[in-house]
Amino acid sequence: MQHRIIVLGAGYTGATAAGRLARRLHRDDVAITLVNAEPHFVERVRLHQLAAGQDLRPRPLDEMFRGTGVELRLATVTGIDVDRRAVAVLAADGGAEELEYDTLVYALGSGWSDQGVPGAAEHAHEIASRPGALRLRERLAGLEAGRPVVVVGGGLTGLEAATEIAEARPDLAVAFATLGGLGDWLSDKGRGHLRKVFGKLDITAHEHTAVTGVEAGRVTTADGRSIPAAVTVWTTGFAVHPIAQATTLEVTGTGQIVVDGTMRSVSHPDVYAIGDAALAMGPGGRPLRMSCASGTPGAWQAAGAITARLTGGKLPNVPIRYFNQCVSLGRGEGLIQYVTADDRAVDAALTGRLAAVYKELVCKGAAWGVANPTLGLPGRRRRVTRETAGTGPAAAASARLS
Repeated sequence: MQHRIIVLGAGYTGATAAGRLARRLHRDDVAITLVNAEPHFVERVRLHQLAAGQDLRPRPLDEMFRGTGVELRLATVTGIDVDRRAVAVLAADGGAEELEYDTLVYALGSGWSDQGVPGAAEHAHEIASRPGALRLRERLAGLEAGRPVVVVGGGLTGLEAATEIAEARPDLAVAFATLGGLGDWLSDKGRGHLRKVFGKLDITAHEHTAVTGVEAGRVTTADGRSIPAAVTVWTTGFAVHPIAQATTLEVTGTGQIVVDGTMRSVSHPDVYAIGDAALAMGPGGRPLRMSCASGTPGAWQAAGAITARLTGGKLPNVPIRYFNQCVSLGRGEGLIQYVTADDRAVDAALTGRLAAVYKELVCKGAAWGVANPTLGLPGRRRRVTRETAGTGPAAAASARLS
């Protein structure tokens, strides 16, 4: 019988893992199913562009995986029984179904988090999802000139959102609120360039500012100030999909699945977690941050480990590390901050138009890799060994022992 591999989520990591597995494993030996709620691949790293009024190229998943041997199942995951090795899904037509697996790749990712701030869920906009970005796009399009927009959250997403909106709508009064200093994790050169771009785009930076409430027309701060906000954009962090926390998988307090160096669950060896859903350790014993920069290599690692364990090959041993942080600051400006292996800024940084081109190439390369899931890899598909090819108790025992 075929070894059943189910991949949950077709974002950057899930789609990448499914494609690499299809390329490396013989079709006669495995059945690979990719489960996703939406019919299109979403370029999450470009959602700030979508919100600012730009159109993104459609990428239908059925076209991307046509002819690869991967079965695409459009459905929403409603539960996982990792002890029975079964996934409960709700199909697009409303029908409930249970999918059994021998190996599970969990790549359901993350969504926005209101951080428990009163009024954020009711009044703020998020750009962690395509529907959220489209709602913000519509709201911004209806704003009259001079109206205030406040972007809350000092990370990469907040920087990209604030600069993209300010560049696309210079008639709006865009402000930026961050708990720390503006780009305080960057090098001196990086911070200096960021301040220069903020000045050129006339973005007001509220530094060392904790937003404690969101209302229909303003945000309030811990020091008692009220900042006008016809639109509030919330980018203070992500929350992982809650499904894993309802299982017997070992997870962190925030719901991330704890994995080893091959992205394999430390509690359930037939489960792999990749992307934002996984807690993986990077150089220096520091957890990898939620990002495409660590998620995609994690998908490569998981696909390589699954292939090795199913075919008797050598396990991959390539530690995941960082090289740079790529930030778009509108369409004409960018910042490439070079970092150490454990993600600490060094003095070197690339800025300006060249950095914008660099970031655009990174985005295009990531999308190309997902849209062409079986290209660019060795063409020889490896056979699954007899001991792990089945789906019965012996196969399960073999998988747990390997």
